[in-house]
Amino acid sequence: MPTLSLPLSTLLRNKESFKSLFTHFKYLHIRSGTWSVNTIRRSWGPKCGLVSRRQGPVGQLTAGNMCTSSSDDKTSWLWSVYNETKQQTKDLIPAISNNFVNPDTIFANNQMSLQDIEIYGFDYDYTLAFYSSHLHTLIFNIARDILIEEHRYPEGLREYDYIPNFVIRGLHYDVQKALLMKIDAFHYIQLGTVYRGLNPVPEKEVVAMYEGSHVPLEIMSDFYGKSSHGHTMKQFMDIFSLPEMTLLCCVNDYFMKHNIDYEPVHLYKDVKEAIGDVHVRGIMYRAVEADIEKYICYGEQTHAVLQKLTKNGKKMFLITNSPFDFVDRGMNYIVGKDWRDLFDVVIVQADKPGFFNDRRKPFRRVTDKGVLLWDRIHRLEKGQIYKQGNLYEFLRLTGWRGSKVLYFGDHIYSDLADLTLKHGWRTGAIIPELRKEIKIMNTEEYVHTMTWLQALTGLLEQMQVHRDPASQTVIQQWITEREDMRLRTKDIFNGQFGSLFRTYHNPTYFSRRLSRFADIYMPSLSCLLNYDLQHTFYPRRTPLQHESPIWPEQTSTGAINIPFQSHRVTTGSE
Repeated sequence: MPTLSLPLSTLLRNKESFKSLFTHFKYLHIRSGTWSVNTIRRSWGPKCGLVSRRQGPVGQLTAGNMCTSSSDDKTSWLWSVYNETKQQTKDLIPAISNNFVNPDTIFANNQMSLQDIEIYGFDYDYTLAFYSSHLHTLIFNIARDILIEEHRYPEGLREYDYIPNFVIRGLHYDVQKALLMKIDAFHYIQLGTVYRGLNPVPEKEVVAMYEGSHVPLEIMSDFYGKSSHGHTMKQFMDIFSLPEMTLLCCVNDYFMKHNIDYEPVHLYKDVKEAIGDVHVRGIMYRAVEADIEKYICYGEQTHAVLQKLTKNGKKMFLITNSPFDFVDRGMNYIVGKDWRDLFDVVIVQADKPGFFNDRRKPFRRVTDKGVLLWDRIHRLEKGQIYKQGNLYEFLRLTGWRGSKVLYFGDHIYSDLADLTLKHGWRTGAIIPELRKEIKIMNTEEYVHTMTWLQALTGLLEQMQVHRDPASQTVIQQWITEREDMRLRTKDIFNGQFGSLFRTYHNPTYFSRRLSRFADIYMPSLSCLLNYDLQHTFYPRRTPLQHESPIWPEQTSTGAINIPFQSHRVTTGSE
């Protein structure tokens, strides 16, 4: 198998390029107290110039060490620093561009060794089974028609079709204000990403409505992302929610365009109920089963992963909210008719996240024809199918406790949160969007923009001490350029809401929850095929704000793409 982790220096063509990278790494680092401009060989004179902030506060050093000068000289000096910084950034681009991130990497939030894992658990939807974009269109169309035919919404809504890539996962919806938005890890709204219907809300209007851009804790979504018990925000965390968000936007858009007075809370509840009916009534399940090749993507190598685990003597179980007939049809297509032989326990219609908290629901055995049996369950047997139940009974019957269990799911709250917080299981998040975002980050456009954005941010941080009018005029031009680049980087990922993982420089609220509830995360289960089952995942040691970046290796283990033919290692087993 290919080596997925080698020192960064081996990826550069020669020692000089490594030396240059390390020099620029320190030079471009933008944190307060570490960024230095004294590498630039320009000054106002033999005794004038900026001094590194490592030697003391910038304001004091600037006042004490810089010569007086005319406004023109100062402006020229600032632009000379700007131009030389830009040139050094440009020189750095080739080295960074060669070190692109492998989209098939498993990323670690918490150190974890597969050698310690004896039992592997899985969700079904978007974990074992991946769906095509046709499924989102199907859900949208059925829910839209339910609104029209059963909730008596206007016939004009049929003019709206599903809009692929309009929304992203992890967004918040203000139920009372009918606003869809992206919020960062510190509860701040990313201005420019607030939508009413299909149109953005002006930043001034957003600031006026929320008296700023901060969302207080008491109106944020609850622990599971729901709007309940006084919380007015709903967070959409699973991939199935993309059609729901799009439908909410379309209905809001129709009502506003036609000047129809409506209560946003009622609209939200009606759309939520219509989307729920698509699942609860089995409409979606029957449609997928009728044309499984259209809706299920076969190419995620799920079968190969399960076989690998079986050959290495690992126990496996499945806990899903989907019904047995739907899972059976999909797994027959993905794995084969003998798929149940791979799993030691199979639980359907589990009702997660209630499954992880409610001790009252007992397990029921289900026959191959879907008939519920009445016998008391004393043990969970291989080859049998069980419905409902609860995790506490599951732990009692199997004895599968603690960090020897690794469970994979796509929903950070419903699949992973309770397991890691209450039961000590190790958790793996499946984030299909990750592969697309990494490919974007590997592009020359993104690398160039982000490298210069960070360098310019460092320049602004260092030069802001020049308060005279001429200097401030230059600095304001830099600030405008920086804002333009920030908008460009957002639009590269999604024109409306940007990246799933970042709100400009801050992590998104989604990222914060991902880092808290998932030990590891990856685009799909197929990434496991790149690692042997003794592999240890180490989280990247990212410097805290007060720490100095004294090491050049800032790349997550396995993330750097190594040519398969160039580096190989011998492994004991797979």
